[in-house]
Amino acid sequence: MDATKRAKVFNLRNIAVVLLIVYFAIFLIYPIYKAFAGSLHEWNPLIDKYNFVGLENFKDVLTSGLFWKSMGNTFFFAFFSVLFRVVIGLGLALLLSSKLTKMKTAFQGLFYMPTITPLVAVSFVWMWMFDPQFGLINKVFHLDINWLKDTQWALPAIIIMTIWKDFGYATVLFLGGLMGLPEDVFEAAKIDGANSRQTFRSITLPLLKPTTLFVVITSLITYLQAYIQILIMTEGGPGTSTYVISYLIFDEAFVKYNFGSASAMAIILFVIIGILTIIMFKVTEERKQTA
Repeated sequence: MDATKRAKVFNLRNIAVVLLIVYFAIFLIYPIYKAFAGSLHEWNPLIDKYNFVGLENFKDVLTSGLFWKSMGNTFFFAFFSVLFRVVIGLGLALLLSSKLTKMKTAFQGLFYMPTITPLVAVSFVWMWMFDPQFGLINKVFHLDINWLKDTQWALPAIIIMTIWKDFGYATVLFLGGLMGLPEDVFEAAKIDGANSRQTFRSITLPLLKPTTLFVVITSLITYLQAYIQILIMTEGGPGTSTYVISYLIFDEAFVKYNFGSASAMAIILFVIIGILTIIMFKVTEERKQTA
């Protein structure tokens, strides 16, 4: 490569780096800064109010019963959504890798289809499916539940819809992880007389830890920020039974126009997600070192 070509490549790389820095500055660093600055102000853009109040917004948020209820709903939603996404995804991946080899591609596409379907469209379809009179769920299972209007069933109904939409993502990832496992380890276990349950517990699960961790972390980050399905299916109701923290932020900012409190909640959520992610990575690193 002559000097002219090297100079062109160098210039292109410099341009790419500059564009990347500009992108992160505009779409990541500035919004974080703006949210943090806004959390320290009484901020209502409709009336051009932006008065410094220090940590008053954080104090109001942390003493709000609705905030803590929303946090509880958020972790309830995230825990069960992640749990069933992992369990169903891994179970179907094991099934596809062992029993349905000839139709693996077709089933992968079938299971992954809901994942790429717009969440708004899926939410509207499931609203109809949960209809107490004409919905498919009550008809098929002979139930009499007003899913989205019952304080006990509204959040579980949204969790069911979310799991149905997202399990295909975990299935494809786990299937890829299973296909990458070394065959000689399983052959050695079979020679030693290990049954399928022992092999799964002692070999398959430990070898799938990186894939499992990736699914758990990405799912947790996603579900802690979920609000679209809540907005469409229940609007936080009935009452406040399906309020999650992201929906509360949306409601505080774009319904009540209290951007200061909304920014404080966003910062708190950002810190929680960051801490959980760091903890999960630390635990994984420690397990790798002791393995």
